[in-house]
Amino acid sequence: MSFTATVLRVLVASPSDVPEARDAVESAIHSWNSRNAATRSIVLLPWRWESASVPLLGDHPQSIINEQGVDGADIVVALFGSRLGSPTREAVSGTVEEIERAVNSGKPVHLYFSTAPLPHDVDTSQLDGLRQFRQEISERGLLGEFDDARQLENQIWAAIEHDLARMDNPTAASKDTPVGVRFRVASNSERLQTGIDKSGKAKYETKRWYEVTNTGDLAAESVTFEGQAASGFMRLLVDNQPITLEPEVSWKVPVLYSMGTAGTKLTVHWVENGENQSKTFDVQ
Repeated sequence: MSFTATVLRVLVASPSDVPEARDAVESAIHSWNSRNAATRSIVLLPWRWESASVPLLGDHPQSIINEQGVDGADIVVALFGSRLGSPTREAVSGTVEEIERAVNSGKPVHLYFSTAPLPHDVDTSQLDGLRQFRQEISERGLLGEFDDARQLENQIWAAIEHDLARMDNPTAASKDTPVGVRFRVASNSERLQTGIDKSGKAKYETKRWYEVTNTGDLAAESVTFEGQAASGFMRLLVDNQPITLEPEVSWKVPVLYSMGTAGTKLTVHWVENGENQSKTFDVQ
Protein backbone atom coordinates (compact mmCIF):
# COMPACT_ATOMS: atom_id res chain seq x y z
CA MET A 1 0.00 0.00 0.00
CA SER A 2 1.34 3.42 -0.93
CA PHE A 3 1.73 6.22 1.61
CA THR A 4 2.79 9.85 1.69
CA ALA A 5 6.18 10.45 3.26
CA THR A 6 8.94 12.98 3.75
CA VAL A 7 12.19 11.80 2.11
CA LEU A 8 15.43 12.73 3.87
CA ARG A 9 18.79 12.11 2.22
CA VAL A 10 21.62 10.75 4.39
CA LEU A 11 25.11 11.31 2.98
CA VAL A 12 27.69 8.65 3.90
CA ALA A 13 31.12 10.31 3.72
CA SER A 14 34.47 8.55 4.26
CA PRO A 15 37.85 7.72 2.74
CA SER A 16 38.13 4.43 0.85
CA ASP A 17 39.45 2.26 3.70
CA VAL A 18 36.17 1.67 5.59
CA PRO A 19 33.85 -0.09 3.08
CA GLU A 20 32.32 -2.36 5.76
CA ALA A 21 31.47 0.64 7.92
CA ARG A 22 29.84 2.36 4.94
CA ASP A 23 27.79 -0.79 4.32
CA ALA A 24 26.80 -0.86 8.00
CA VAL A 25 25.48 2.70 7.82
CA GLU A 26 23.42 1.91 4.73
CA SER A 27 22.16 -1.29 6.36
CA ALA A 28 21.07 0.69 9.43
CA ILE A 29 19.21 3.16 7.22
CA HIS A 30 17.37 0.42 5.31
CA SER A 31 16.54 -1.34 8.58
CA TRP A 32 15.16 1.90 10.03
CA ASN A 33 13.02 2.40 6.93
CA SER A 34 11.58 -1.10 7.02
CA ARG A 35 10.50 -0.68 10.64
CA ASN A 36 9.47 2.98 10.73
CA ALA A 37 8.79 4.49 7.29
CA ALA A 38 5.12 3.56 6.96
CA THR A 39 4.13 4.39 10.54
CA ARG A 40 6.11 7.64 10.78
CA SER A 41 5.74 8.83 7.15
CA ILE A 42 9.49 9.34 6.79
CA VAL A 43 11.84 7.61 4.34
CA LEU A 44 15.62 7.87 4.67
CA LEU A 45 17.59 7.75 1.40
CA PRO A 46 21.29 6.84 1.72
CA TRP A 47 23.63 8.67 -0.66
CA ARG A 48 27.08 7.25 -1.48
CA TRP A 49 29.15 8.78 -4.23
CA GLU A 50 30.20 5.42 -5.67
CA SER A 51 26.62 4.32 -6.29
CA ALA A 52 24.49 7.49 -6.37
CA SER A 53 26.59 10.17 -8.06
CA VAL A 54 26.00 10.98 -11.74
CA PRO A 55 29.14 11.02 -13.97
CA LEU A 56 29.67 14.57 -15.20
CA LEU A 57 32.49 16.55 -16.81
CA GLY A 58 33.22 20.25 -16.42
CA ASP A 59 34.55 20.64 -12.89
CA HIS A 60 36.79 19.04 -10.26
CA PRO A 61 35.39 15.64 -9.13
CA GLN A 62 35.11 16.80 -5.52
CA SER A 63 33.14 19.88 -6.56
CA ILE A 64 30.69 17.64 -8.42
CA ILE A 65 30.33 15.36 -5.39
CA ASN A 66 29.76 18.42 -3.21
CA GLU A 67 26.98 19.68 -5.46
CA GLN A 68 25.27 16.32 -5.97
CA GLY A 69 25.80 14.79 -2.54
CA VAL A 70 26.60 17.30 0.18
CA ASP A 71 24.32 20.13 -0.93
CA GLY A 72 21.35 17.81 -1.31
CA ALA A 73 21.85 16.01 2.01
CA ASP A 74 19.71 16.49 5.10
CA ILE A 75 21.95 14.43 7.41
CA VAL A 76 25.66 13.61 7.08
CA VAL A 77 27.42 10.56 8.55
CA ALA A 78 31.23 10.68 8.27
CA LEU A 79 33.49 7.69 8.99
CA PHE A 80 37.23 7.31 9.45
CA GLY A 81 39.42 4.22 9.85
CA SER A 82 43.18 4.64 9.41
CA ARG A 83 43.21 7.10 6.50
CA LEU A 84 42.40 10.80 6.23
CA GLY A 85 41.90 10.61 2.47
CA SER A 86 43.27 12.32 -0.63
CA PRO A 87 43.74 16.10 -0.61
CA THR A 88 41.54 18.38 -2.71
CA ARG A 89 41.90 21.97 -3.89
CA GLU A 90 40.04 23.20 -0.80
CA ALA A 91 40.89 20.82 2.06
CA VAL A 92 43.28 18.18 3.38
CA SER A 93 40.93 15.48 2.07
CA GLY A 94 37.69 15.06 0.18
CA THR A 95 35.90 13.74 3.25
CA VAL A 96 37.09 16.69 5.34
CA GLU A 97 35.85 19.07 2.64
CA GLU A 98 32.44 17.39 2.68
CA ILE A 99 32.28 17.67 6.48
CA GLU A 100 33.20 21.35 6.47
CA ARG A 101 30.74 22.16 3.69
CA ALA A 102 27.93 20.38 5.54
CA VAL A 103 28.73 22.04 8.87
CA ASN A 104 28.87 25.47 7.24
CA SER A 105 25.44 24.80 5.71
CA GLY A 106 23.95 24.02 9.12
CA LYS A 107 23.37 20.33 8.44
CA PRO A 108 23.68 17.78 11.28
CA VAL A 109 27.02 15.98 10.93
CA HIS A 110 27.80 12.80 12.88
CA LEU A 111 31.49 11.87 12.90
CA TYR A 112 32.72 8.39 13.91
CA PHE A 113 36.25 6.99 14.25
CA SER A 114 37.07 3.28 14.13
CA THR A 115 38.83 1.76 17.15
CA ALA A 116 39.49 -1.55 15.37
CA PRO A 117 43.11 -2.77 15.16
CA LEU A 118 45.15 -0.95 12.51
CA PRO A 119 45.98 -2.85 9.28
CA HIS A 120 49.52 -4.22 8.95
CA ASP A 121 50.16 -2.08 5.87
CA VAL A 122 48.91 1.16 7.41
CA ASP A 123 50.13 4.35 5.72
CA THR A 124 51.79 6.19 8.59
CA SER A 125 51.56 9.58 6.88
CA GLN A 126 47.81 9.10 6.44
CA LEU A 127 47.48 7.95 10.05
CA ASP A 128 49.39 10.98 11.33
CA GLY A 129 47.18 13.29 9.31
CA LEU A 130 44.05 11.58 10.63
CA ARG A 131 45.20 11.90 14.22
CA GLN A 132 45.92 15.58 13.76
CA PHE A 133 42.50 16.14 12.18
CA ARG A 134 40.80 14.28 15.02
CA GLN A 135 42.56 16.41 17.58
CA GLU A 136 41.49 19.59 15.81
CA ILE A 137 37.88 18.55 15.18
CA SER A 138 37.44 17.27 18.75
CA GLU A 139 37.43 20.89 19.92
CA ARG A 140 34.36 21.61 17.78
CA GLY A 141 31.96 18.92 18.96
CA LEU A 142 31.37 15.42 20.28
CA LEU A 143 32.92 12.55 18.33
CA GLY A 144 31.81 8.93 18.15
CA GLU A 145 33.74 5.66 18.04
CA PHE A 146 32.94 2.16 16.80
CA ASP A 147 34.77 -1.14 16.86
CA ASP A 148 32.36 -3.30 14.83
CA ALA A 149 29.47 -2.99 12.40
CA ARG A 150 26.74 -3.86 14.92
CA GLN A 151 27.84 -1.14 17.31
CA LEU A 152 27.97 1.37 14.47
CA GLU A 153 24.45 0.44 13.30
CA ASN A 154 23.12 1.06 16.81
CA GLN A 155 24.77 4.47 16.89
CA ILE A 156 23.35 5.40 13.49
CA TRP A 157 19.83 4.65 14.74
CA ALA A 158 20.47 6.93 17.73
CA ALA A 159 21.79 9.70 15.46
CA ILE A 160 18.78 9.43 13.15
CA GLU A 161 16.34 9.66 16.04
CA HIS A 162 18.25 12.62 17.45
CA ASP A 163 17.97 14.50 14.16
CA LEU A 164 14.34 13.61 13.47
CA ALA A 165 13.31 14.86 16.89
CA ARG A 166 14.70 18.26 15.93
CA MET A 167 13.31 18.45 12.41
CA ASP A 168 9.94 19.73 11.29
CA ASN A 169 8.03 16.92 9.57
CA PRO A 170 5.48 18.38 7.15
CA THR A 171 3.56 15.09 7.07
CA ALA A 172 3.14 14.95 10.81
CA ALA A 173 -0.24 15.52 12.36
CA SER A 174 -1.26 19.09 13.14
CA LYS A 175 -0.56 20.26 16.67
CA ASP A 176 -4.26 21.18 16.89
CA THR A 177 -5.31 17.58 16.28
CA PRO A 178 -5.26 15.33 19.39
CA VAL A 179 -3.07 12.28 18.87
CA GLY A 180 -3.07 10.65 22.32
CA VAL A 181 -0.07 8.60 23.42
CA ARG A 182 2.64 7.87 20.86
CA PHE A 183 5.99 6.27 21.51
CA ARG A 184 9.34 6.55 19.78
CA VAL A 185 12.07 4.04 20.69
CA ALA A 186 15.74 4.64 19.88
CA SER A 187 18.60 2.17 20.45
CA ASN A 188 21.72 3.68 22.02
CA SER A 189 25.14 2.41 23.07
CA GLU A 190 28.27 3.81 24.67
CA ARG A 191 31.74 2.24 24.78
CA LEU A 192 33.46 2.88 28.11
CA GLN A 193 37.00 2.10 29.22
CA THR A 194 36.94 -0.10 32.33
CA GLY A 195 40.66 -0.47 33.03
CA ILE A 196 43.94 -1.88 31.74
CA ASP A 197 44.73 -5.55 31.20
CA LYS A 198 47.99 -7.30 32.10
CA SER A 199 49.53 -6.48 28.72
CA GLY A 200 48.85 -2.79 29.17
CA LYS A 201 45.97 -2.61 26.70
CA ALA A 202 42.78 -0.76 27.54
CA LYS A 203 39.74 -2.85 28.44
CA TYR A 204 36.30 -1.71 27.33
CA GLU A 205 32.68 -2.55 27.90
CA THR A 206 29.67 -1.44 25.89
CA LYS A 207 26.59 -0.19 27.70
CA ARG A 208 23.33 -0.31 25.75
CA TRP A 209 19.94 1.17 26.40
CA TYR A 210 16.67 2.05 24.71
CA GLU A 211 15.40 5.61 24.93
CA VAL A 212 11.61 5.58 25.00
CA THR A 213 9.92 8.92 24.31
CA ASN A 214 6.25 9.80 24.49
CA THR A 215 5.86 11.95 21.36
CA GLY A 216 2.10 12.29 21.77
CA ASP A 217 0.04 14.90 23.58
CA LEU A 218 -1.38 12.73 26.37
CA ALA A 219 0.36 11.24 29.41
CA ALA A 220 1.00 7.48 29.28
CA GLU A 221 0.16 5.96 32.66
CA SER A 222 1.33 2.72 34.29
CA VAL A 223 4.08 2.27 31.71
CA THR A 224 6.11 -0.96 31.89
CA PHE A 225 8.57 -2.60 29.51
CA GLU A 226 9.11 -6.14 28.23
CA GLY A 227 12.01 -7.42 26.13
CA GLN A 228 12.06 -10.39 23.78
CA ALA A 229 14.68 -11.98 21.51
CA ALA A 230 14.25 -14.57 18.78
CA SER A 231 17.61 -16.10 19.71
CA GLY A 232 20.33 -15.49 22.27
CA PHE A 233 20.07 -13.72 25.61
CA MET A 234 18.35 -10.38 26.29
CA ARG A 235 17.55 -8.81 29.66
CA LEU A 236 16.10 -5.41 30.55
CA LEU A 237 17.91 -3.94 33.56
CA VAL A 238 14.83 -2.31 35.11
CA ASP A 239 12.74 -3.06 38.19
CA ASN A 240 9.66 -2.59 35.98
CA GLN A 241 7.73 -0.54 38.50
CA PRO A 242 4.99 1.28 36.55
CA ILE A 243 5.85 4.87 35.64
CA THR A 244 4.05 7.79 34.01
CA LEU A 245 5.49 9.31 30.85
CA GLU A 246 4.27 12.83 30.17
CA PRO A 247 4.27 14.20 26.60
CA GLU A 248 7.81 14.83 25.22
CA VAL A 249 9.38 13.00 28.18
CA SER A 250 11.94 10.22 27.63
CA TRP A 251 12.83 7.21 29.76
CA LYS A 252 16.05 5.22 29.57
CA VAL A 253 15.71 1.41 29.59
CA PRO A 254 19.12 -0.29 30.07
CA VAL A 255 19.50 -3.62 28.29
CA LEU A 256 21.98 -6.48 28.39
CA TYR A 257 22.34 -9.12 25.71
CA SER A 258 24.92 -11.64 24.56
CA MET A 259 26.86 -11.75 21.32
CA GLY A 260 24.81 -13.20 18.49
CA THR A 261 21.47 -12.19 19.95
CA ALA A 262 18.98 -11.56 17.14
CA GLY A 263 15.37 -10.56 16.63
CA THR A 264 15.29 -8.23 19.62
CA LYS A 265 12.00 -6.49 20.42
CA LEU A 266 10.82 -4.08 23.09
CA THR A 267 7.17 -4.05 24.10
CA VAL A 268 5.79 -0.98 25.87
CA HIS A 269 2.66 -1.48 27.99
CA TRP A 270 0.64 1.48 29.25
CA VAL A 271 -2.79 2.73 30.27
CA GLU A 272 -4.49 5.38 28.12
CA ASN A 273 -7.90 6.80 28.99
CA GLY A 274 -8.42 3.94 31.41
CA GLU A 275 -7.68 1.23 28.81
CA ASN A 276 -4.68 -1.10 28.66
CA GLN A 277 -2.51 -0.58 25.58
CA SER A 278 0.72 -2.08 24.25
CA LYS A 279 3.00 -1.73 21.26
CA THR A 280 6.03 -3.77 20.20
CA PHE A 281 9.08 -2.20 18.54
CA ASP A 282 11.86 -3.93 16.62
CA VAL A 283 15.11 -2.77 18.23
CA GLN A 284 18.81 -3.46 17.72
